Amino acid sequence: MPNEDVKIGTVDGDLARWFGNPGRLTVQRAISELRAGRPVKLTGERGASLTVAAAEMLAGARIAAWHRATGGAPGLVLPAPRLAHLGVTADGPSYVALGGLMADEIDALLLDVEPAAPVFEYRPADDLEAAALDLVKRAYLLPAAIVLPAAAGQQTALAEVSASAVASYHEQSARDLSIATRTRVPLAEATDAEFVIFRGGDGLHDQVAIVIGQPNPLEPVLTRLHSACLTGDLFASLKCDCGDQLRRAVGEIAVHGSGVLLYLDQEGRGIGLLNKMRAYGLQALGHDTMDADAVLGYGPDERRYGVAGAMLALLGFRRITLMTNNPEKISALESFGVNVVGHKRIMGAVNPHNHNYLSTKAKRAGHMLGEISEEYAAE
Repeated sequence: MPNEDVKIGTVDGDLARWFGNPGRLTVQRAISELRAGRPVKLTGERGASLTVAAAEMLAGARIAAWHRATGGAPGLVLPAPRLAHLGVTADGPSYVALGGLMADEIDALLLDVEPAAPVFEYRPADDLEAAALDLVKRAYLLPAAIVLPAAAGQQTALAEVSASAVASYHEQSARDLSIATRTRVPLAEATDAEFVIFRGGDGLHDQVAIVIGQPNPLEPVLTRLHSACLTGDLFASLKCDCGDQLRRAVGEIAVHGSGVLLYLDQEGRGIGLLNKMRAYGLQALGHDTMDADAVLGYGPDERRYGVAGAMLALLGFRRITLMTNNPEKISALESFGVNVVGHKRIMGAVNPHNHNYLSTKAKRAGHMLGEISEEYAAE
């Protein structure tokens, strides 16, 4: 018998506990729709709404066709880093009018790697348009959102999501996180290891913690936050030092006696695998790792750490010694209630393929890498 005190369609009673936070679920549904190439309805304050689509899933020809089919004038919301590459100085996201632009000109706005771009009209994006861009980024798609007033959009039922749900998605995901299972898995660098699987997080994937030994929660726990890197962790790519850092961190925690490694689903500093590969292509043309991300429309680091803080809290670890070269990780964790009592650098091997990558992180992102050998600087 269902609980008669629970009112279906509301968050009364145990509904939120049983079925998850409704706002977060609407964001997840919207993400799935955008990744499938379908538009969604985004609502704001005082009845404002937009029909939103991921620009890369439509591309220029379909965007132009959408313009003709709806009778509306779709606009393109682009982030400041992408606009800068197109020769526009902006303090934040901007709305670009697409009326009169041809399909190939729209495509140039999205992915053209040359500074030349069609002449276009633009203005600062309003709050709802900025939320549309944020929603597309949460889907790990190219940060470019096609928007038009909902009344001018498709009349069929669309998945609906509010701008407030998009804004609170990461924090709500952290609050809804839970431990699904845990089991012993001996590793080459640490035979006394336990995998703890968390259900939830920003994406539609589970999050993983590896607890090594028996950490004492009353003492600072040696901790490594490691963002997933398929190419480095699994395939031993030489373009980064991620695989080295992962294995060395596990080994150093084992030698220390105990600790935890959080393996976070934040590929490519939070831009996703597809866009990381696009950035690699831009690096091959001469852009450094930060400029390549900016050409695509991303900031220097798109990762968020509320979920990491929640994982540590669920494990009972509130005081940690953090293994990192990135000072921003320290401040980010502390903002989510984790007491970082100290830090320890974790170095990977330098080679001709990752030298520029590491140098850029040290010189432009402030990573604590010390003096990187100039042995490969001319490579």
